[in-house]
Formats: sequence, C-alpha cells, structure tokens
Amino acid sequence: MGINKEIKIDTRYPSIDDLRNRAKQKIPKFAFEYLDGGCNEDVNLHKNTSEIRDVELSPYYLNKHTNSNMKTELFGHVYDAPFGIAPVGLQGLMWPNAPEILAKSAFEHNIPFILSTVTTSSIERIGEITEGNAWFQLYHPAENRLRDDIFKRLEAAEYPVLVILCDVPTFGFRPRDIRNGLAMPPKMSVKNILQILKRPHWAYETLKHGQPNFETLRPYMPKGLDLKQLGKFMDQTFSGRLNEEKIKPIRDMWKGKLVIKGIANEEDAEKAIKLGLDGIIVSNHGGRQLDAGESTIKPLTRIAARYKDQIKVMMDSGLRSGPDIARTLASGAEFTFLGRSFMYGVSALGQRGGDHTISLLKTELQQVMEQVCCESVTDFPNHLIK
Repeated sequence: MGINKEIKIDTRYPSIDDLRNRAKQKIPKFAFEYLDGGCNEDVNLHKNTSEIRDVELSPYYLNKHTNSNMKTELFGHVYDAPFGIAPVGLQGLMWPNAPEILAKSAFEHNIPFILSTVTTSSIERIGEITEGNAWFQLYHPAENRLRDDIFKRLEAAEYPVLVILCDVPTFGFRPRDIRNGLAMPPKMSVKNILQILKRPHWAYETLKHGQPNFETLRPYMPKGLDLKQLGKFMDQTFSGRLNEEKIKPIRDMWKGKLVIKGIANEEDAEKAIKLGLDGIIVSNHGGRQLDAGESTIKPLTRIAARYKDQIKVMMDSGLRSGPDIARTLASGAEFTFLGRSFMYGVSALGQRGGDHTISLLKTELQQVMEQVCCESVTDFPNHLIK
C-alpha cells in the first residue's frame, strides 16, 4: 500500500487554520457551515480541541537520540503515520470528488481512509483507488438485507476493516444546517443559490462533476426522488441506534477487523470487548451530536488506561495539528483520525488538498517527536506530564 509519497507543503497554508480560512473563502456558506459547525451551541465542538491542548509533554533534551520514526502497526498493516482520514458525510457537497481525492492521497501516503455510508463516492470506486485498503463506516440499516448486501460489496472490494457507528441514535440538532436547509429533508433556497453565485470556482467544479449523490446507497434508492422524498428514504433506511443484539450478527458475519466508533465511556468499551470487537474509536462525532457531553480526550485517557491491553483504542474529534496527534497518543491512543482538517484541505486546495494536509500533519508530528526525543510513536506516553 502506498508509494512513500514525497512530503510537499504549500507554504501559503502552513497550518490547518490557514486551510480552514481559505476553505471559508472558496466554498458556499451553507457548505462551509455544514462542515465547520457542531450541534446546539457548539460547546463540545470547541471543548474537543481546547481540552486536547491542555495535555502537556515533557521533552528530554540530554537523552541519546538517533532518529524519530512515526510508522505504526495497526491490524497487521504498518502505516507510515499514526493518523488516518475519518469518515465525513456529504463530502462532495464541500468539494466535488472530495472522497476520491482524499482516498488517493491516503493510499499514496500509506495511511487509512474511512469511507462513510452517506458520503458521495461508492464502495467500489474507493476500493479501486485504494487497491482494497480502505476502511468502511456503516450506518446501521433498518433492514438486514441491505446490511448483508453492503457486506457482500465490501468483501468483493476487499475492505479489511469495518467500522460500525454507534453515536447517531438520532440526528444532531444543528441550527446552522436547519437555517441553511441542510436538515432532512434538505432544500435549496434562494439564499443558498446566491451563495453559490459568489463562489464561481466551486460552482464550475460542481457543474463539471455533477450534483453529489449518496453513491454507495444509489442501488437501494428509488429513482427520481425529490429532496423531500430523499429525506424520508434516509429516515426509513437507517435505524440509528446500535445495541448488543445488532452487533452480534455483524461480528459473526464480518471476517475482517471490526471496530466500533463513538464510544464515550468505560461501560460501552467493556461491552465492545465482550462482543469480540477488534478496536474502538473514542469519538463524539466531532461535537455534532451531544453538546452536553465530554470532550473526547477525557474518556480516551480513562479507557486507554483500563482496556488498552485488551482492544485497540483509537480516537477522533477535535484534532487539528501534529501536536494534537502527539498529545492524543501520549494520552493512550494507539491511532488517531481527523475529519474536518482534511476537508478544509480539499475545500481550500482541491486536488492538492489531501496531499498537502497529510504532508503538513506528518511534518508537524515529526518535529514534535524530534523535539521531545521520541523515537517511536509508542514512546509518547513516556512524555506525558500527568
């Protein structure tokens, strides 16, 4: 997997914040707010990042140090860095062809890309781009026949890891999306059309690639749905809430690695272990589901301390930089995922966005490792100031 891609950074955008600011200028307001926003008052959205940044590392300047290597083994594969691209819904809304751009960059840099059930590229296309090395995140279907057919498609495309999502028992209450008509069912208002006219590059690229659709779900959708009918279809197709009874048959059917995403406390982590899962991703859906919840770094620290020897413990939500990745690894995560950061990159730079963002994060993380005298990512917990 991958071709050891040379690291190249666009010096105009040397941080994720720079990419975010550029993305805000490049894409319509409704698309940016869908990407950028959390739920309710955005409390947990901001807390995610700020509480990661409360974590401090201790550098050892007088220790002997030869080199720092960020290669990381996970589920039998050695990745070139301890981070991957998290699943994001409706990626083609933010930038045309975004999932394919990011999947290609992930493959070339040898990091994992997770495809969402509700994004805008198909299982087959992403499997082709990544030569069977992508992961897939499943929104649990209401009907077993749809679940089983998706599994057949994943197996045919040789996806090695299935991620089941547990933190969307109901749609998050997102005021921006409601104002912008991006709740279910969505609508295109005059206001949104005016926003599109202000972003001619985005409009041209979208016109060239065609209106984004739920490509993985296309075989199951009745033809000719209008927007209101699409919303009804989505509500009827996905049951949302996972439980042990729904997970058991998935574990029996899925022969690859099985990961659950959205775990936020020790009790659910213990259930995942008892169900025979291979990994958990501690996540709060990027602060998009429960504004009154904890930031991800707090339960990650507790869960990793208690269960790291029994199951792979990973984390997403709130990471925006190489130092954030380092802080999370030091707190006990074995791997990390970022979603918005990569979408800022693609929205800002189009085809070059994935490559730039991965290169930027690799460069930042390498600098932290060398600064604190950390030779391997597994050494990060030794640098944690408790």
